[in-house]
Order: sequence, then C-alpha cells, then structure tokens
Amino acid sequence: MVTQGLVVFLALLAALFLAIGIVVRQRATMHVPPEHGVSGVMVMTLLRTPLWWAGTGAAVAGYVFQALALAEGSLLLVQPILVSALLFALPLSARLANRRVTRGEWLWALVLTAALAVFVVLAKTRPGDYEASAPTSAAVAVVCAAAVLACVVIAVRSNGWKRAVILAVAVGLLFGVVAVLTKIVMHMLTNDGLGAVVTAPVLYLLVVLGVVAVFLQQSAFHAGSLQTSVPTMLVLEPVIAVVLGAVVLGEHLTVNGIKAAAIAVAVAAMTSATIALGRDEGALEEQLEAAAKQPS
Repeated sequence: MVTQGLVVFLALLAALFLAIGIVVRQRATMHVPPEHGVSGVMVMTLLRTPLWWAGTGAAVAGYVFQALALAEGSLLLVQPILVSALLFALPLSARLANRRVTRGEWLWALVLTAALAVFVVLAKTRPGDYEASAPTSAAVAVVCAAAVLACVVIAVRSNGWKRAVILAVAVGLLFGVVAVLTKIVMHMLTNDGLGAVVTAPVLYLLVVLGVVAVFLQQSAFHAGSLQTSVPTMLVLEPVIAVVLGAVVLGEHLTVNGIKAAAIAVAVAAMTSATIALGRDEGALEEQLEAAAKQPS
C-alpha cells in the first residue's frame, strides 16, 4: 500500500510538471509564424525563445517523475493518472490570463478528481514480465511507425484544427510507446543495473522517439488551440500505453465484477472531464492568440 501511494504521488507530480510544460510551451508557439508549423524554422525560433526552454524544463521534470513512478508502478496505474495534467493547467492558465476559474471548470475538475480517486483506490494491477518477445515487438513497431508516418503526411497537407488533431493523434501514439519503453528501461535499471541499460538498444530508441514526439507535439500546439490537441494527446497516450502494456508486457488489471464496472465508469468520467476541460482551455488560448495578434 505504501508503494502504491508513492507511485500515485510521483505520477501526480509528473502530471503537475507536464501541465506546466504544456501551458508554457503552447504560449511560446505564439512567436512562430503560422506558415512554419512543421518545419525547421519552428524549431530554430523556439530554441531562441527563453519561454520555450522554461516550459521544456518543466516537461523534462515531469518525465523524470513519470519514470520514477514507472520504476515501481505499472503502466495501468501510472498512465491514467497523467490525465490530471489538465487539473493543474486550469488554475495556471487562469493565473496567466488574469481571470478566475469558472464554475463549470471547477465542476469538471471535481469530476476528474473524483474519477481519479475511484480509479486509484480500485485499480489493482498484475505485473508483467517486461521482456517483450522479438516478433511481438517488431510487429508493434511497424504498426506504430506506419500510423505515425501516415498522420504526419496527412497533417502536412492539412491546416488549422485538422492539422492539430491529426498531429495530436501521432503524439498520443508516440508518447504511449515512450511510456512503454520507459517502463522497460526502468525495469532494467532496477533489476540489472545501469550497465545493462546503456548497452541496450531500447534506451536509444526511447531517446529518438521522445525527441520526435516533442517536435510533433510542439507542431500540434502551433497548429491550433489546446482544445484541439491536448485532450486528444492526454486521452490517447494512456490508452496506447495500457494496450501495449497488456499486449507486449503482459500487464493486467486483477479486478472483476462491481469493481471492474466502477473502474470503467471512472475511466469514462476521466475522459469526458479531460475533453471538457481541454475545450475550456482552448477557448482561453484563442482569446490570448487573438490579443497577441492585435497591434499594440
């Protein structure tokens, strides 16, 4: 019980810092010209923006806490908790915009909090073996790579909210895979030591996919407001991670009957609240972007 409490605490810290990173880095994209959404120009512009570096630092801290949580906890427990990032983004965005959180936003925040509490209390997971077979891993890698590539190709030929949503799908998929690879790396580090980790290909694959995911995430932030990208990312990432955790790593929930039904309701409520809060944040982003484009 103590271990699960620590895992939940670390996952919540991860969600907090990820939320800060999301809000701050999305603000930084306002300095990027609209025609350079998926390009090297966007990267170079952001690299010269201190605000982007601050947001990236927060996102890295969030990932470190996520990795620490995954060192002791399962993907089935840790990843759904990360959707609470919007709970933390809510007051932060309100603060930056000098506004108050609305009654509707607080209501959805309470729904998300209650649903998370039910999930954490009831979710009992069975650890996997964390040694994925080569054929299964190869099949998953091919399918995921093809899906991400297709999303990028379609997104480049689209614009506006369509580009944001399509890129968000690619980002959610990639971060789901990154979560699985992180679990494997942390399992190796805990059981086999640092030497085994630095000589394993999975570490370098994790780094490459992480960089690509961050680039595409920034492009999704640039393509549209938070309401069109962040809810898709936050909902899709745990879905992909949980599915891959079960298929590739053998993780499973060990609940049934009434508890299983309650968890299903909690997950549905978490999804609904995340989408609703994302829409509210998106409305705020549109106001900020409109204000930023007005001549001073």
